[in-house]
Amino acid sequence: MKEFNDSKRISINNLIIEYFKKHPKRELDHGPVVDWVEKQYLKLYGKKPRDTWRGIRQLYQKGFLIKVKKGIYMYDPEFVSNRELEEFTEVQKKIILERDDYKCVQCGRGLKEGVELHIDHIKPKDKGGKAIIENGQVLCARCNFKKKNLKQTETGKKMFIRLYEFAEKYNDAELKVFCEYMLNGYEKFNINCHIEWKR
Repeated sequence: MKEFNDSKRISINNLIIEYFKKHPKRELDHGPVVDWVEKQYLKLYGKKPRDTWRGIRQLYQKGFLIKVKKGIYMYDPEFVSNRELEEFTEVQKKIILERDDYKCVQCGRGLKEGVELHIDHIKPKDKGGKAIIENGQVLCARCNFKKKNLKQTETGKKMFIRLYEFAEKYNDAELKVFCEYMLNGYEKFNINCHIEWKR
């Protein structure tokens, strides 16, 4: 572990990267990775690091790791070196803005309301989403932040869960039935089962 003797501070992400690089092309459960990183960090700085799991998620979102399934990640050097994050061109952005009428496709707010608009990849870039018109949509800054790196179906399921909880709290029977119908559809077609709906 020569690099640990370096005068530069070793970050949590540095340690995560080191662990995955030592185990290329292996599907690794995040638990042992977190344990190893925390042990090394404790040796280096005499204290446990904060939120190691968050570091793994960040490296996945940046494209350094491949998410095999929930809690299981893999480092593939070929994937990292060949990966391209596509960005929309200014021409594409203009076409998408015009198509979506300069309004957020989720909340409906737009330039008239003075909100900041973003051009979002419907299928995220780090999940293979391409910079093509069909994969673009207009989101306001707020809705884009909420969506983060989620697929459209993941965002939708979370929205219906929130609506369901709202309907229960305020005894809105009609809205509750509607949300149950939509959420049962997610379960029927086995979509985004990692997002838990507590009834």
